[in-house]
Amino acid sequence: MSDIRRSILWVIFGFSMILLWDRWQVYNGRPATFFPGSQPAATAPAPAASTPADPTVPTPTVPTGSAADDASSATAAPVASAIPRERHTVRTDVFELTFDSEGGALVGARLLQHATETGKALQQSFTPLTLLTTDNGRTYVAQTGVVGPAAAPTHKTPMRLVEPAAGAPIALADGQDRLVLRFESEPVGGLVLGKTYTLQRGRYAIDVQHTLHNVGTEPVTARVYQQLVRDGRKAESETPFYTTFTGPAVYSDAAKYQKVEFADIDKGKVDIQRQASDGYVAMVQHYFFSAWLLPAGVERENFVRKVGDLYAVGQIGPALTVAPGQEQTFGAQLYVGPQEEKVLETLAPGLELVKDYGWLTILAKPLYWLLETIHGLVGNWGWAIVLLVVLIKAAFYWLNASAYRSMAKMKAINPRIMEMRERLKDKPQLMQQEMMRLYREEKVNPLGGCLPILIQIPVFIALYWVLLASVEMRNAPWVGWIVDLSSPDPYYVLPLVMTLTTLVQTALNPLPPDPLQAKMMWLMPLIFSVMFFFFPAGLVLYWITNNVLTIAQQAYINHSMGVPLKINLPKFK
Repeated sequence: MSDIRRSILWVIFGFSMILLWDRWQVYNGRPATFFPGSQPAATAPAPAASTPADPTVPTPTVPTGSAADDASSATAAPVASAIPRERHTVRTDVFELTFDSEGGALVGARLLQHATETGKALQQSFTPLTLLTTDNGRTYVAQTGVVGPAAAPTHKTPMRLVEPAAGAPIALADGQDRLVLRFESEPVGGLVLGKTYTLQRGRYAIDVQHTLHNVGTEPVTARVYQQLVRDGRKAESETPFYTTFTGPAVYSDAAKYQKVEFADIDKGKVDIQRQASDGYVAMVQHYFFSAWLLPAGVERENFVRKVGDLYAVGQIGPALTVAPGQEQTFGAQLYVGPQEEKVLETLAPGLELVKDYGWLTILAKPLYWLLETIHGLVGNWGWAIVLLVVLIKAAFYWLNASAYRSMAKMKAINPRIMEMRERLKDKPQLMQQEMMRLYREEKVNPLGGCLPILIQIPVFIALYWVLLASVEMRNAPWVGWIVDLSSPDPYYVLPLVMTLTTLVQTALNPLPPDPLQAKMMWLMPLIFSVMFFFFPAGLVLYWITNNVLTIAQQAYINHSMGVPLKINLPKFK
């Protein structure tokens, strides 16, 4: 029966290796071997900045399908205009934004409080992280415009900056809390489109107000759209061993959070909640994202599509009828920034779900809350991780104690089992009967040390995703040489300590009777530890803390039961 426990652990280890292999395949642009649904992200080069993305924004008037499914000519080529094409740079305490006069689009965003560099590289320089861009072969922009039964201003329509006045500085001054930019188009189809961006100190959320002014002689019905357009490359923080979702996401109360893989868009497999009256659309990557938010109760039509080599996610608002000489306004909010969970929860329902916790969100969210609460007390994310693991181990103390008592009993009778296997090796049926009799006499459950540990696995996997997905770990120091909990230990001290603690933990467990299994029992932690040399320091720290507490509890229980703390080494021949 002791072999059953080892077999279960082997299954877990083997499955982990399969998942890691698939991750490696996907990261290197190849299809997954064992789980083909995990397709690689598209990596086709984006258009040059001189030819920006021009996704076809749908028109709501074609009767052959929904507005979001129609590939019409609503997005026309740029028209001749007396308005010169310009770029305007705006600076706040958290942003450096670049707006293009073509469509008044946001085509650049640098996050001044987040560095491109991580780990030791940050100590040499600080370059603000670039999220939105059209430079260096990358494309990631936020666009808005109007669709209607006829021509209308779109994100390709030339616009002029009318506020602030020409020559005025476009930056948030000391003591100033708000900064307003207003773009205005020339008439197209009888409509003049105005866009007003309101930036506020300390906020990554931008208020965007659209104004439709009818300068014609007939009523005009039109719809405002917002979209995010980017290439299909992964974030630079991704590695083969730890990766999170990158791509479009759509949220609504009806369908909740829906992620759409780039590979599924390539195949035309887009299944999202198209009609909604709440929620948001977003482009998500590791640690950061952008999203368009409309007020709750406003009808909208969501869409996800590929245009050329680029991917677009967006929403089209309700029909607005503008009488001659009148105006209609349409408000939205654009978020461009980090996945700070507490901030996102206050902006819109479900917005915090862009922080990718995988399939264990229901466990990960309370763990993050507890981690953040501890950090508020100690002021250091590294010590917060240590204390969180201590609390988790304390919560599972009695469950672990049951497992370790079972292991201690197995360790105590292990010499008798070894002798029995050697004596009855030619009589396997009798050997099994004698082993079962011994287990009954000594009141030992061979699975007693395995099942309690299996119950805790989802909790520790959820904590793994919390540490992996939390932007707060990025460039967060712990002690000494650990200057970034989201990057690997530059000197590999933590991975070596983790390997040592894993070997000590293995030594406290009873050896399997089978000599080959005993040898593999020691090789497994060594093989497993190799991966931790590439893991973020925060994840390794959490694993070390768990190992140390496990060793302490197991040693205490062994001592209390009179089982000597003997190091069990297999005989390598």
